[in-house]
Amino acid sequence: MDKGLIFNFESDISGIEIPSQLNNPFEAKVPALAKIAAQEFQSYILTELSNWEHDFAVDKGKMFGVIVVRLKDESLAFLGTISGKLKGNSLADKFVPSVFDDSTDNYFINTGMSELTAIGQEIESSNTAEKKLELTKIRKEKSFALQQRLFQNYHFLNLSGQTKSVLEIFEAGVNHNPPAAAGECAAPKLLNYALTHKLTPIAIAEFWWGTSPKSEEREHLDFYPACKNKCQPILEFILEDNTLYHSNLS
Repeated sequence: MDKGLIFNFESDISGIEIPSQLNNPFEAKVPALAKIAAQEFQSYILTELSNWEHDFAVDKGKMFGVIVVRLKDESLAFLGTISGKLKGNSLADKFVPSVFDDSTDNYFINTGMSELTAIGQEIESSNTAEKKLELTKIRKEKSFALQQRLFQNYHFLNLSGQTKSVLEIFEAGVNHNPPAAAGECAAPKLLNYALTHKLTPIAIAEFWWGTSPKSEEREHLDFYPACKNKCQPILEFILEDNTLYHSNLS
């Protein structure tokens, strides 16, 4: 475990109720302990903003997340991360990283993206409609194959110690094809890191930072439940509970 990723509480949490079990990530209610962790993580984000290419006043805002964990010495601390990636792939040193390692198979993802970019340039420079259609088809097929290979290399651990790729998780569910960026949301990354390093999850929360997207209602610093289309199958696999999302509807 990278101890540099651990945030120790600066606030006095001695009088705060410690949840007896992890809160449902799909519920809007956020435990007080997770709110304190989020506030302290937000202070950290403020110190890092100047190091990022991402301009939250101009570029689309992002979802961030925190998870309070019990360490091996029984003390409480928290981890934090971002959903997806920042513009320019900037990354703060204390963010829990993606479960996917870019260096896998000699950086196959970078090689594949470069190939798709090259095909796109060929399409733009092509002078015939037939050639454009042929290249577009090739790019689509290569893009799908690359995405599937990527999903095969996103591995999540559940409470019982079982590991599955994103592809396997979604194939076993109702929606057989994972949506783009499945596995990159904050909650799954945080839970996977905690379980992988034998840290006990206590409370979890996600909040929005930055400008609101046009497609959905998001307000700066407000808390939001985990998303359904990308996170539901993964979180239900990790927590071994296929009623998480549905229990939130009842």
